[in-house]
Amino acid sequence: MRKVAIITGTTHGIGRVTSRELAKAGYAVAMLCRDLELAAEVRAEICAAVPGADIRTFHCDLASLKSVRTCAAEVLQEFPGIDRLINNAGMVSARRRFSEDGFELTFATNHLGPFLLTELLRGRMTSDGRIINLASKAHFRAKWMNLQAVTDRHARYNGIAAYAQSKLANIVHTFALARRLSGTGVTVNCLHPGVITSNLLPFWLRLIKPFISRNMFDVERGSQTTLYLALSDELAEKSGCYFDENHVIQSVLALANDVDLQESLWEYSARWAGLAD
Repeated sequence: MRKVAIITGTTHGIGRVTSRELAKAGYAVAMLCRDLELAAEVRAEICAAVPGADIRTFHCDLASLKSVRTCAAEVLQEFPGIDRLINNAGMVSARRRFSEDGFELTFATNHLGPFLLTELLRGRMTSDGRIINLASKAHFRAKWMNLQAVTDRHARYNGIAAYAQSKLANIVHTFALARRLSGTGVTVNCLHPGVITSNLLPFWLRLIKPFISRNMFDVERGSQTTLYLALSDELAEKSGCYFDENHVIQSVLALANDVDLQESLWEYSARWAGLAD
């Protein structure tokens, strides 16, 4: 039986490459996408490049908690076990917008949707399953975690700060989840993929410019750390780490190591996602 990889954000960029390469590695790939028409094109492209590939598409709008729940139910119905869950999708908004559920859109898409998806699927992870969260060096630009602003329509807004906070949330979530998964065999790690020439430019470039080297990666190179975390035998027991674009474990913003903050974010996220008791 094929191993199963669930990947969000697969119609563009490194998610598209990750889907193709995991199909080459023999995985059945579930592509979770907002645009099913484009997803069908990507599926056909991968199937043409990888004879015998098992690629399935599911509609998932991470900004909508209802959509995430519907998608998760469909995935659980389709797959008895999940070996890799890769929370790859991300966005950035230059202006303040809100999701249909009333949450600041960048935070809703980059953190809250993936948080809910992970919680709904992690009970189906296999004993050596891996959860991989796409974070960013941009998290270093976060000065604090302003959770009140996530629902406050009158709060001041800065797109760069909102994106940085959402990426900090990805790391904080990873560390909190690693504690909860300890002893289960399931691991969770996060990564900075490098500065990618993607559809987030040019706003993205302004965001991460203080942290970049002279080189920007194309999507093929940018997918390599994700694939390393998904496929390397060296990482079978490695959990709760943040990797850079060269596959090296790095330190994070000190704030991300605050256990009280990790638990606070978890409690807020669970309540907002409708998971709290």
